[in-house]
Amino acid sequence: MLSKPLISLRNVSVFRRQILALSKVSLVVNAGELVYLVGKTGSGKTSLLKTLFAELMVEEGEAEIAGFDLAKLKPADIPFLRRKLGIVFQDFQLLTDRTVNQNLEFVMRATGWRDKEKISKRTHEVLEMVGIPTKGFKMPHELSGGEQQRVCIARALINQPEIILADEPTGNLDPETATEIISLLNHICTLGTAVIIATHNHFLIEKFPGRIVKMDKGKII
Repeated sequence: MLSKPLISLRNVSVFRRQILALSKVSLVVNAGELVYLVGKTGSGKTSLLKTLFAELMVEEGEAEIAGFDLAKLKPADIPFLRRKLGIVFQDFQLLTDRTVNQNLEFVMRATGWRDKEKISKRTHEVLEMVGIPTKGFKMPHELSGGEQQRVCIARALINQPEIILADEPTGNLDPETATEIISLLNHICTLGTAVIIATHNHFLIEKFPGRIVKMDKGKII
């Protein structure tokens, strides 16, 4: 029996402040699939990712992600959806007044973790997974850009997500560090997590091949 796709969009349209952001977008993504979203700035890549993690609402069409119907999603359900997703931003979005461990703990408590021992164990596990097991006591400003992005990926992995959405995750990194970050996301993908990366970096797409979805003017072309 074939498993259901993790993401299924059919003729989805989305508006941002009354302006059409996505127009009749259809996309299917399965477990363990690596998908690159490419296209010029303003082509709709970020709007698509924001739709998938329910920051933008689906106005028309059918949209399912990780078992949730985005067209019928109630605000109270959004935190439950986001527990099934890992989100990685270009600008890290770490809390600058807390250590790495405290950043991770903040997300865990926000998503329902209560047991101190389990929080500590999982924090160590995800930092080990992303290759920075000894950096938990550092403040974000004490880390390099690449290390900060690894913390973001660790944060995204906390709840063992089915899907990781990464918006230009290498945009602020030098080429060598960018390669390390995409290599890490590629490895996570091989473990069964679907990974969607919005990027302009064609060198990395060639180095770590995946499915390429090209966007232009809010449409998949």
